[in-house]
Amino acid sequence: MKVEEALNLLKREGYKYTDKRRDMLYFFSSEDRYRTAKDLIEFMEPNYEGISFDTIYRNLHMFNEIGILEATDLNGEKHFRMKCHHHHHHHFICSECGVTKEIRSCPMDNIQEELLNFAIEDHKFEIYGRCPECQQL
Repeated sequence: MKVEEALNLLKREGYKYTDKRRDMLYFFSSEDRYRTAKDLIEFMEPNYEGISFDTIYRNLHMFNEIGILEATDLNGEKHFRMKCHHHHHHHFICSECGVTKEIRSCPMDNIQEELLNFAIEDHKFEIYGRCPECQQL
């Protein structure tokens, strides 16, 4: 998702446009990886002295709730990234640096036969490991 799309979605959902929110979204749009609240606050602090973790977490969860960010748990901590809105796919996620790689195949293609009498509403498939760069460390 591009920042402009995210800002329009915020507006449609009744949330106020602020420079802080815009800068938060630019942070995630410039990264092709999952990032933490701590990463975001370190990025924001030089321009927003004294910004609190409460403000960061409140916005991260709101962005996730309305579909701007997607979230995953890595090593017991919530990580976020801009939501993908193109074709159906899943992700490999590096457990060290959070970099993601798109996986185009879907395990649901094989599983649906086992769930014939069930109404599937959604699914999420993630593979965790270490990317090539982190394997070299």
